[in-house]
Amino acid sequence: MSLEFWELTSYVVTAVGLPLAIFVFLYEQRKERDNEEEAVYLQLSDNYQDFLKVALDNPDLQLFSAEETPELTDQQRERMYIIFSMLISLFERAYLLLYEPHMSAKQARRWSSWEDYMREWLSRADFRMLLPLLLRGEDPEFARRLQALLPDVAPPGSSNKAASAPS
Repeated sequence: MSLEFWELTSYVVTAVGLPLAIFVFLYEQRKERDNEEEAVYLQLSDNYQDFLKVALDNPDLQLFSAEETPELTDQQRERMYIIFSMLISLFERAYLLLYEPHMSAKQARRWSSWEDYMREWLSRADFRMLLPLLLRGEDPEFARRLQALLPDVAPPGSSNKAASAPS
């Protein structure tokens, strides 16, 4: 084998192998990023399911009604506030982990499911009433984003899907 053969082989490897290696590396990086984003989304969905279990464990608060729950005791009001605080915390986490100004179609689909759930909870009178208190100390961009959804809220008495979870 001559020196010319090895030179030619190195040129072929450089011309074909290097771009191929870069392509494979970038493809694997993108696939890993997609898997990480999916894992984050699934974890948030599981957290929302856990939240719904807490809400179901408190039927006296009537959390799945769009109407304000009448005549709550002080203890019930405190439980409601704590449960709504948990929800705001979950929504903020979803915002911080999923929302980006320029999203791919898949990212936008994931985020829009969370926005739908935010709108549904915003349709609840008690939740809207407590919102200024609940948003104190939260991320300012998240607070603005959530408040921007208020005009889109369905009027009380319309269907409320707050009991369903992001899919």
